[in-house]
Amino acid sequence: MPSFGLRHRRAWASLFSRFLRPSGLVCIREVHFHSQVSEEVLTSQLKPHQEKSNFIIKTPKGTRDLSPQQMVIREKILDMVVGCFKRHGAKRLDTPAFELKEMLTEKYGEDSGLIYDLKDQGGELLSLRYDLTVPFARYLAMNKVKRMKRYHVGKVWRRESPTIVQGRYREFCQCDFDIAGQFDPMIPDAECLKIMCEILSGLQLGDFLIKVNDRRILDGMLAVCGVPESKFHAICSSIDKLDKISWNDVRHEMVAKKGLAPEVADRIGDYVQCHGGVSLIEEMFQDSRLSQNKQALEGLGDLKLLFEYLTLFGIAEKISFDLSLARGLDYYTGVIYEAVLLQTPAQAEESLNVGSVAAGGRYDGLVGMFDPKGHKVPCVGLSIGVERIFAILEQRIKTSGQKIRTTETQVFVATPQKNFLHERLKLISELWGAGIKAELLYKNNPKLLTQLHYCEHMGIPLVVIIGEQELKDGVIKLRSVVSREEVAIKRENLVAEIQKRLSES
Repeated sequence: MPSFGLRHRRAWASLFSRFLRPSGLVCIREVHFHSQVSEEVLTSQLKPHQEKSNFIIKTPKGTRDLSPQQMVIREKILDMVVGCFKRHGAKRLDTPAFELKEMLTEKYGEDSGLIYDLKDQGGELLSLRYDLTVPFARYLAMNKVKRMKRYHVGKVWRRESPTIVQGRYREFCQCDFDIAGQFDPMIPDAECLKIMCEILSGLQLGDFLIKVNDRRILDGMLAVCGVPESKFHAICSSIDKLDKISWNDVRHEMVAKKGLAPEVADRIGDYVQCHGGVSLIEEMFQDSRLSQNKQALEGLGDLKLLFEYLTLFGIAEKISFDLSLARGLDYYTGVIYEAVLLQTPAQAEESLNVGSVAAGGRYDGLVGMFDPKGHKVPCVGLSIGVERIFAILEQRIKTSGQKIRTTETQVFVATPQKNFLHERLKLISELWGAGIKAELLYKNNPKLLTQLHYCEHMGIPLVVIIGEQELKDGVIKLRSVVSREEVAIKRENLVAEIQKRLSES
């Protein structure tokens, strides 16, 4: 053992005495235990730092960040959509991002398995909202609202395998418009289709078609074809895939996977491959099988009236009665519709296959599912596929090489000289006070060329320049960034001149 000084020997003796038993024996195991604990504590403290180098920084699967450039495109889309909703008299509504789990269960059929459940945090079982329609129905029932025209823009969540290239995500934004209340048949439904046409035309997405069907016609068709009622939902979900796979593949799924008799599947095929306008509705009225079903006749009667109103709205040519349209959600009770973009072969090669870009329908029984007494409030609505539309417009902008301005700055406050920060701050405060969007560089003495380059890079149209001479003469130089022309403006007239130029641009 190495020799120690007196102080070291006393310290060692003190440490050693801690581990003496009453018998005077040293507990070596206890010494080892304390050593082990210290090592584990040290390891646990170091572990996060050691693992940090292997940590991957990423967004969760099915989600994404949106850059300032992307947000500019997105805001333009949302502004246009919301503007249309307001034009048709809708009020804005918002609901929580999560609901009681029992409020969402059994409302979406097979899709209920895609609902995100949250860990119990306080005695309530909660789930993230799957769409904006069920929360709206809960709101109507809870507040005993019998009539309302509302719009809602918000995020929803679905626990599915996302296809990012098609504009499908686990977290995404929905824009909904709904009309609740007891009204004469098909007038609100026609307005919803008119709104869809206005939005899709306004966004200049190209030619589009809105497919229309009715759940009563669909259920009546399945009944007269010989489908057992217990299999209606399963067969509807197969029919709903006809926009993605061929009839032969859908037929195979019905027969091989869902146990439908081949002859029944063939009878369904005779119907679901039909599409057209009012003439097809008349044809279905005369159909020997379908005309025997009361439900189907009611649906056909409403569709005929709907097309009458669509003609008055001037949009009938954009609508197609399509017997293959099924819409998987269980809460639909009447008219259903879905908008798809029509593309030439050349356009299809260049653009994304995003599927439908808007959809909706009538759901007269959903509010009653929340009301203790089962009181119903008829409803009809639509949802705009913002993410899919965004994916299309974003790709078009990338292809065209168009530059996106990420700020709305109208005026930049600059100086060619040193020690003019105080004057710049006073000047920009005047502009902000007048409601003008203005910026300056956060430097005491920036170079004039640097300031002008910033304006060109950010697309700022006007620059106001203040220096010693301007301050002495009581003027401000106003410069056009594009033409590089400069004029001297009296300081008291500056705001009026800027506002005049901005109104003319």
